[in-house]
Amino acid sequence: MERVVCNLCGADDQAPVYRMPDTHYARDRWFTVVECKRCGLGFVNPRPTQAAMDAFYPDDFFAGFERDDRQHQRRYARQARFLADIQLPEGRRPRLLDVGCANGNFPRFMRARGWDVVGVEPASNARPIDDFEVHRRPFTEIEDFSGGFDAVTAWAVLEHVHDPMAYFRKAAEVLNPDGLFVFLVTNFSSVSSRYLFREDVPRHLYFYAGAAVKRYLDAVDMRLVAIHSDDSIFEMRPVGWLKHFARRAFGRPPMRFEDVPETRIEYFRRMNLRGGAKDNLRFVMANPLSSLDRLLVPIYERWQIWRQTYGIATYVARKRPRDGRSGVPNEAPAR
Repeated sequence: MERVVCNLCGADDQAPVYRMPDTHYARDRWFTVVECKRCGLGFVNPRPTQAAMDAFYPDDFFAGFERDDRQHQRRYARQARFLADIQLPEGRRPRLLDVGCANGNFPRFMRARGWDVVGVEPASNARPIDDFEVHRRPFTEIEDFSGGFDAVTAWAVLEHVHDPMAYFRKAAEVLNPDGLFVFLVTNFSSVSSRYLFREDVPRHLYFYAGAAVKRYLDAVDMRLVAIHSDDSIFEMRPVGWLKHFARRAFGRPPMRFEDVPETRIEYFRRMNLRGGAKDNLRFVMANPLSSLDRLLVPIYERWQIWRQTYGIATYVARKRPRDGRSGVPNEAPAR
C-alpha cells in the first residue's frame, strides 16, 4: 500500500468520505476514499501499488465483454455517436485510438465503419488481439504511435489508473489539433458514487466531478465540449437511495458501508431459503424499506438523468487547434 497526494492539484489536504471493502474479490480488504479539500478530486488513499494491482484483476475480469454480444453491439453504437462529428479532409480515413480496449471489440466496431483503429491494453489477462494494432504497455509509456489521432476514447478507464494527469497529457499529445477526447468515468458528485458505495474499489482509484475534469482538461490545453450523465453506456444503479434520503431527512449522518441493507440474495442465503414466491414475500415483509427502494429505483434513475446527476458521466473534450480557433460547433453529437 502507498499513500499519495492529490494527483490534480498536488495538495496533501484530504477529508475521508467513506470506507468500504473490495465487494467483488476480497471482502476482507478495506479501503478509504478521500476527497481533496482544495480541488474536490476523490481517490483511494492509501492505495495498492501499481505492482500489487494484478491481485485485484482476476483472470475472468474481461470475460463479461464476451457475454451478451448483442447488448455490447448496441452499446458500441451509442459510443460511436460521440465520434460522429469528426470532420476531415476528403479522402482521409479518421484515426481512432481506444485506450483500455479490453478484447478489442469497440475498435473493431469502428473499423467496420471506416475508421483506422489502434488499441491500448496493458492487462496481461485480456484476450490476444492480432487483427489490428494493439499496444500492450501502459498508455503513458508508449512512444511509437505512428502519427496523430482524430479521436481518443477511454471508456471506464481513467478511474482505474494510478496517474490520471499523465493520461490526460498523453491524450492531448497524440491527438491531432481539434481532435476529440471522449472518456467515460463515474460521477463523484452523484448519490451512487458518494453515498451508496457503488464504486468498484480498489479497481476504481479516482473519482471525478465536473469541476475536477475541467481542471484536468485546462491543464493540457483541451476544452470541455459537453457532459452526458446517463445510463446509456454503463449503469450505476442508485440502490439504497431511499435509506440515504431517509437518514438525511432525520438529520442522521451518511450511511457507513456496514449500514447498507442486505440484498435479497444475501437474505436468502442467510435464511437458507430457495427464493420462491413465498420466500420473496418473506423478504419484502422483513425489509419493507429496501423493497420499496428497489421498486422505485427506475423512477429515481430517470430523475437523476433528467437532472444530469446520474452515477456515470461521459465527457467530450476537444484539443485546441494551433491557431486557437475551431470551426466545429461547441456541442457534442446528438444522442
